[in-house]
Amino acid sequence: GQAVVWRGPMLMGALQQMMMQVQWGALDILLIDLPPGTGDVQLTLSQKFDVDGAVVVCTPQDVALLDARKGIDMFRQLKTPILGMIENMSTHICSNCGHEEHVFGHGGVAKEAEALGVPLLAEIPLHLDIRLAADGGAPIVASQPDSPQAAAFRTMAKRLIEKGQA
Repeated sequence: GQAVVWRGPMLMGALQQMMMQVQWGALDILLIDLPPGTGDVQLTLSQKFDVDGAVVVCTPQDVALLDARKGIDMFRQLKTPILGMIENMSTHICSNCGHEEHVFGHGGVAKEAEALGVPLLAEIPLHLDIRLAADGGAPIVASQPDSPQAAAFRTMAKRLIEKGQA
């Protein structure tokens, strides 16, 4: 229940310990979920470890895309390939009436991905079941594998695999 208050060097120590001292076993892939932006963690990870690429997740609003562009620029400067982009909270379907609404706009990430020459990997909907599954400790693809929400995540995984990136 307390905040972890760490400065950059403490974060870097924890990152390096996680990457070098954890006995991962045989892995096909290791995904690391990072905060948005161009901070110490992204910089250290890209400089000190063999990173196959970055997937940039962004909501469709212009202000969020500003941060995504900076992150992409940083990864490119560090020679970390951009594997693709994901539009998060892309659409909302009303559970009562079925009306589709683009609460945060729509298509901004697709347009940005095209402009940057990277693939759009998925458009993930804003849906309560995704949050409930994650809060329960299981991804939506495990808890509700036949749902449209799970399909969005399967699409993302298939697109990464098709590109030989996973």
